[in-house]
Amino acid sequence: ANKFYCSRKFTQEIETIAHTNEGMSYIDAIVFFCEKNNVDVESIPKLISKPLKDKIKAEAMELNLLRRTSHAKLPL
Repeated sequence: ANKFYCSRKFTQEIETIAHTNEGMSYIDAIVFFCEKNNVDVESIPKLISKPLKDKIKAEAMELNLLRRTSHAKLPL
């Protein structure tokens, strides 16, 4: 059964997962959350809050998944 998540609760869950698992990125935390809760990754973008999206964007730039431009956009 899928639990309904609001953006705030989802962000808290992801922050908790990322902080309690040493070295886990926010991207990994989202994938981990989806697998653990049997949630389709496709349904996640609407749950990602602006602060969390900014953290993921910074992380993606660090990992060279995004070019370092002011208008680099994640497909979220």
